[in-house]
Amino acid sequence: MEEWIMIIELRAKNCFSFEEQIIFSMKADMRNKKFSSNVHKENNFNILKTVGVYGPNNAGKTCLVKCINAVKQILLNKKPNLMPNLFTKNSVCELGVTFLADGRKFSYDFKYDVENEEFLYEKFWEILKDQYGNEKEILWLEKDNKAQQYYCIDDNMLLMIPLVSSNNLLCYVIDASKFEYLAKIKSIIVEFAQKIDIINMNNIPMKKTIDLMKNKDGMQEKVVSFIKNADLYMDNFEYVDMDQIKLNINTGNEKPDEEVLNMREKFMEQIRLVSTYKGVPVPSLMFDSTGTKKIAAIASYIVEGLEKGRILVIDELDSSIHFKLTRAIVAMFNNELNTSAQMIFTVHDVNLMDCKKMFRKEQIWFVHKDQDGVYVYSLADFTAQQGVRDTTDIIEKYRKGALGALPDPELINSLLDLKGNKKGAAADEE
Repeated sequence: MEEWIMIIELRAKNCFSFEEQIIFSMKADMRNKKFSSNVHKENNFNILKTVGVYGPNNAGKTCLVKCINAVKQILLNKKPNLMPNLFTKNSVCELGVTFLADGRKFSYDFKYDVENEEFLYEKFWEILKDQYGNEKEILWLEKDNKAQQYYCIDDNMLLMIPLVSSNNLLCYVIDASKFEYLAKIKSIIVEFAQKIDIINMNNIPMKKTIDLMKNKDGMQEKVVSFIKNADLYMDNFEYVDMDQIKLNINTGNEKPDEEVLNMREKFMEQIRLVSTYKGVPVPSLMFDSTGTKKIAAIASYIVEGLEKGRILVIDELDSSIHFKLTRAIVAMFNNELNTSAQMIFTVHDVNLMDCKKMFRKEQIWFVHKDQDGVYVYSLADFTAQQGVRDTTDIIEKYRKGALGALPDPELINSLLDLKGNKKGAAADEE
């Protein structure tokens, strides 16, 4: 049986650029009947397959990705690399995640003291939902060191909780094999966290594509097909033996023009990825464009994500990628044939902000930053009274600044002033 694992909600407070609590939701509003294929429906839980996050540079989009990554690291018992908000003296970061796992809805909240590297609080619970949409919470575990309050659904473990170390989650400091419910918690959170792939489009590991290309199976064929369709001039893409690679030694200074990809992998491994144009095979690393190399690197994540039901969290999806390809990738995840994969992505390309052809309103999110703080909100938060209807030209409204999350207009004034000052300086010299 296929296992359904998806993010439903992320909560963060005093993490990175977020001082006040933010709630980022993947819940679908089923009062909206538009684009029903964009919604995954499981046991009366309705979850969005994709969400795009907009906002200016340095507003906090990447911080949202960092929060998801921190949750993943914590649940896998790895160093979370959390950072409190710079404008507070509070060293305690608060994070929470609600997720779907095999048709069941769970939540995990934790408070982590970065300075002392300890968990002050953790809570794990299940949310049940009846046919009428009513929810009921079943508490599995709660540990509050500050209030000295403890609870466990397994009574046998209750006395142990105050005595164990706070450096890790309970399921990692207590022998889970001896306690049924603790073992279940560990299994649930590990399986969920392992399904998440965090991808930075400006630094994509090529290893996954290399590994898939080595195996002559159906997955490899789908990866090749994706890359070829993305680059219309390419005849083939393959992983070859070194004796098939021939470089002209007279022009042998060829090397990657920029470090657009993660270069930790062995150089010779990447050299063996060969693109063929008009019957001529060339090493992709040296001769393909930045965009094509990024496509080759991300293709394996997309194909495997759709095939195996993974959660892709992609920062700067549209970086060096043609807007039609970006649109096609999103459409693949929104498609009714996608029954188990999910994608969260940050983006600048307003062409994607299309509620008439692609998205439900709750699938478009914004990160807005001003002198008072950083705010995270959805297009669905705007009402018809505020000028946002199903027929509204969202792209035009965003461009005009009516939805926020745009670069400060003072930037334009500054540039105009700079240009004017240059003219003034030139006049003075005369």
